[in-house]
Amino acid sequence: MIKQFTESDPMDRTRFGLDEWELSENSYSSHDLGLTETLFAVGNGYLGMRGNVEEGRDAHAHGTFINGFHETWPIRHAEEAFGFARVGQTIVNVPDNKVMKLYVDDEPLLLSVADLEHYQRTLSFRDGTLRRSVIWRTPAGKRVRVESTRMVSFTQRHLAIMTIEVTMLDDAAPVVVSSQILNRQDGKDEYHVKAAAMGEGVDPRKASEFESRVLLPEAHWCGDRRITLGYRCANSGMTLAVGTDHEIETACEHTELIHADEDTGKMVFRIDAEPGVPIKITKVVAYHTSRGVPVRELVDRCRRTLDRVKEHGVDLQLRDQRAWLDAFWARSDVQVPGNTSVQQAIRWNIFQLAQASARSEQFGIPAKGVTGSGYGGHYFWDTEIYVMPFLTYTTPWAARSNLRFRFNMLDAARRRSAELAQRGALYPWRTINGEEASAYYAAGTAQYHIDADIAYALCKYVAATGDEDYLRREGVDILVETARMFADLGFWREDGFRTFHIHGVTGPDEYTTVVNDNLFTNVMARFNLRKAAEAVRQLAATDELAYQRLVLRCGVKPDEPDEWEEAATAMAIPYDPVIGIHPQDAHFLDREVWDLANTPQDKRPLLLHYHPLVIYRFQVLKQADVVLALFLQGDHFTLDQKRADFDYYDPITTGDSTLSGVVQSIIAAEVGYHELALKYFLNSLFVDLANLHGNTTDGVHVASTGGIWASLVYGFGGMRDYNGMITFDPRLPDGWPSLTFRVTIRGTRLRVDLEHTRMTFTVEDGGTAAVVVRGQDVLVDESGPVTVPLDGQGPRLTDGPRLRTGEKRPDGTLITATVPAATTA
Repeated sequence: MIKQFTESDPMDRTRFGLDEWELSENSYSSHDLGLTETLFAVGNGYLGMRGNVEEGRDAHAHGTFINGFHETWPIRHAEEAFGFARVGQTIVNVPDNKVMKLYVDDEPLLLSVADLEHYQRTLSFRDGTLRRSVIWRTPAGKRVRVESTRMVSFTQRHLAIMTIEVTMLDDAAPVVVSSQILNRQDGKDEYHVKAAAMGEGVDPRKASEFESRVLLPEAHWCGDRRITLGYRCANSGMTLAVGTDHEIETACEHTELIHADEDTGKMVFRIDAEPGVPIKITKVVAYHTSRGVPVRELVDRCRRTLDRVKEHGVDLQLRDQRAWLDAFWARSDVQVPGNTSVQQAIRWNIFQLAQASARSEQFGIPAKGVTGSGYGGHYFWDTEIYVMPFLTYTTPWAARSNLRFRFNMLDAARRRSAELAQRGALYPWRTINGEEASAYYAAGTAQYHIDADIAYALCKYVAATGDEDYLRREGVDILVETARMFADLGFWREDGFRTFHIHGVTGPDEYTTVVNDNLFTNVMARFNLRKAAEAVRQLAATDELAYQRLVLRCGVKPDEPDEWEEAATAMAIPYDPVIGIHPQDAHFLDREVWDLANTPQDKRPLLLHYHPLVIYRFQVLKQADVVLALFLQGDHFTLDQKRADFDYYDPITTGDSTLSGVVQSIIAAEVGYHELALKYFLNSLFVDLANLHGNTTDGVHVASTGGIWASLVYGFGGMRDYNGMITFDPRLPDGWPSLTFRVTIRGTRLRVDLEHTRMTFTVEDGGTAAVVVRGQDVLVDESGPVTVPLDGQGPRLTDGPRLRTGEKRPDGTLITATVPAATTA
């Protein structure tokens, strides 16, 4: 069941602290481990570690993930057909290094039953470190302070550092710390209770489970406080090595044991602990992976990483981590003064974007980042539409890296397009290795708009950064092949005038599938076709050598740009003059209307309670579809059209997808629904922190975190970036005194300070930036801030959207709304 945000602060502040720069937990609970394991995860885009406790138990789902490291498996279709996806891909839970078990008087520290005088766990957004501090009274009554840290490095891609410090406060005692590596993917966790960790029923958002051993052991070694293990995936052939170093600092007498076998490694410290004498153990971990490099080479890479840390010291890594995050926040921070809860949540969401993307480096950005196994670790269109704008305007080199990842998939996309009898390239709907992994084609492969989404992100990146070099060498290939696909997919019709149509596709709304002339697909395809024609013509006119290379690479014919331009100009854009809206597709208005207002909350999300065929027969949306088009291609719609479309679609949009609320917030703000815009924003802001969709256990909703930035900058900040021009028409919420954010435009970082009566622009780094505020040209340079007066915050609408029942359809029939009967099997 999806919860709605109804309070000013939906989090339990007796448990979760209120601080703008950290998320803290002030009391332990084993009732929502899946949630807190996600909220307190640490990662860098390559390596991620869930917020499992150091002791290894209890846990909802242990998890250590490496972006792109996956196993493959055959997809078994109940009924086969040509072109169905054949090979599934699922992210692998790599060997777990988080475990540092503690025993005092041979009694284990188990938080679920421990007598805790003090407990606090804190994730700092400033230095990216997870800290925990507890005071434990053992069964014998001895008091022990236990402090630990966990950090995945932003500066050293393959590195993680953990510490545990144990101090007996009053009494002496024998203490044992067992630092371990566990292959949880294949080995058996002796403490794991499956029934407690897995929910009932089928949820397509969860990852698939493997039926046989995944990680085949190829190396294990230990000595001198170092352990290394190496594996090869049984089917995908991917390889992995993990290495771990240990150091101990204490004045107490101690002995050491070390052991390694195929699936485990243990470094055990036995200490005669004296009261008041700390025992600190530092664990340095390195992971290296490959698509097929021999394991022995990866082991050598781990050794080099560990040797480097040993040579330069852990303190240097911690300083570098803080410096990296200082620079990140300098260009990425968004400030909303006067509301600590909102500010904390904003920074948590933005921090998740760093953890999902910083070191992905030509891998994609999975839907859950590296915080969980949800959606199998797959990459979707989410990255291009929801995450790429943030990266483009704050961390452009990371945006470029993600585009290179899509370029490297181009050959596989060409093969997939040919398999579906099309020219050009068709990117897979969900994938890790470039091959389509979506077994349900109606809500997967049929979403051809992914090609245009990638082209859109590419063009926005080039316009914002001026990176024409990337466009010439690689980006133009993506534009050419995606435009070819749309030109071949569509067809011409003569009906008084010549129009271009695209049939048999699915738009972003997965509750309406395989339709004709989906509006979102058509307007995005139009953009794709025009930009491809523009790029090829510009290349031919300005760089003859680069153009000839493109012709050789892609076989571009002289008349192709004209063909693309012609199709774009004639693209069919559905519009119904009777109801006065843009239908989501050619036959959308023929369907019956689903009465969402009277649908029980325990039947949400609909996909978990109704057969797809039931949902497909109704006008009901999983997520914003037309409304998303109004945002991305807003310069092609008037304000009146946007309001009419928003009014129609908002009451029939379920919000079952976390991708929806942020978009609804942006358009609600633009058309004048200020209160509704804030409501949608707050729902999205706390979707993970308050577990509003009930599935934060599977990992962070990374696209939603990107959407939070978009809601702030595009929605309330009113920024638009059409045709290479940056414009502002802000919509600051009534209760907010101000909003501050940064955008980097062609190398110049611009700080934007929005208040109710003015908007101020300041160059923080770089040279000059040109923007437009409500039609007024503004040039900002290093000479000082420029302030533009504002007359209000746009139109203000008081009556919210309502369901359009009682009106007539184009065929004269009456629009009614119903709720289909649902039974629980």
